[in-house]
Amino acid sequence: MTYYGEESRRARDNFPLEHRRTDMKLIYAIVDVKKAAAKTYLNLGVNPEVYQAIINACDRILAGDAADQFIVEALQGGAGTSTHMNVNEVLAGMASEQLGRPVHPIDDVNRGQSTNDVYPTALRIASIRCIRELSDECAKLQESLQKRENEFDAIEKLGRTEMMDAVPVTLGEEFGAIAQAIARDRWRIYKVEERLRQVNIGGTAVGLSDTADRKYKQRVIEVLRRDTGIGLAAAEYPMDVTQNNDVFVEVSGLLKALAVNLIKLSNDLRLMNSGPYGGFGEIHLKPMQKGSSIMPGKVNPVIPEMTMECAMRVIANDTAITMAASRGDFELNAFLPLVEDALLESLHLLTKACAIMREKCIDTLEADPERCKQLLDHSLARATSYAPVLGYDKVTEVIREGGTPEEIMARLEELKEGK
Repeated sequence: MTYYGEESRRARDNFPLEHRRTDMKLIYAIVDVKKAAAKTYLNLGVNPEVYQAIINACDRILAGDAADQFIVEALQGGAGTSTHMNVNEVLAGMASEQLGRPVHPIDDVNRGQSTNDVYPTALRIASIRCIRELSDECAKLQESLQKRENEFDAIEKLGRTEMMDAVPVTLGEEFGAIAQAIARDRWRIYKVEERLRQVNIGGTAVGLSDTADRKYKQRVIEVLRRDTGIGLAAAEYPMDVTQNNDVFVEVSGLLKALAVNLIKLSNDLRLMNSGPYGGFGEIHLKPMQKGSSIMPGKVNPVIPEMTMECAMRVIANDTAITMAASRGDFELNAFLPLVEDALLESLHLLTKACAIMREKCIDTLEADPERCKQLLDHSLARATSYAPVLGYDKVTEVIREGGTPEEIMARLEELKEGK
């Protein structure tokens, strides 16, 4: 059974990108908005049979029915109108089937609404749901890192700055430092939900509610808030929310910050795991798969590398979101579908990457205390501790005299005792 209509077919034919269809998270959020609108009209006594049928159609879609009916590409011209009409037509088709008579996709399903208030409202709802999932995964990753911080607190190792020997640290301290960074990401991402709660539903074309009934506009936000369980609020200035998309740039910027920290974490793990004989070898990541089709026994750090790739895509998506949001002209931004596609992809990738990193890397890696001690002992990392007693220049002079690290440290100790 095909429920969509001519506008959906035109959009499919106009944008045959074969990239990917509109994210179902957005589809479900649009259906949530449609259901809230239909319930509002039902409560107002407007065409009860029609709006009950539309509500029933919404429930079917939200239960997983008819997912194959949403055929429009994510990237499209028209500020999201194609995706919106696809939903309108599917709901109209399903409601018509139930009633045995036509339900109009615009006059009935879209009554008092516009792409320009439905699509941004739905994108905010979908984003909030994804943000909550990501925040939870950040919390779990933070806890996993802190567990390693405690377990490795007594393992002393060589600290490095600019890839050069520095001073002694503990392996636990290194995990604790990145745990603090992830904790900041968790808090920032959790708090940014507040920025997305103001929605412009009821504002129709440009935020002025030209075609929305006053009673509908007052009540629909209450229904939507109750149905979604999200603390949504009517925008104080709906025209602002309709035309300006800086809030999505702000959200994306915080996702980029998390991506940066994940790259840092992943690359440090790769370096500490390097070897097994020619590298640092301070930790051992769990072997996941063959690392080479030609070199026997080679194993690669595939989980950190996958995480880095996800993070790099998020950083690229941030650039796309920035460019799209900046191109809004006057009362509407035609490029909101790019914002939607990039933002929801970033949220999805980061949520999955954090979970996989935690489960298959952080929780399973092993420390090598003997290797950590070996590298530390065969370095001049402890020489810095003599500078307050002997002076920076004297310690430098002893080091430049040469010898093995053990010999240099012995001379420094003799000089200190002679003081």
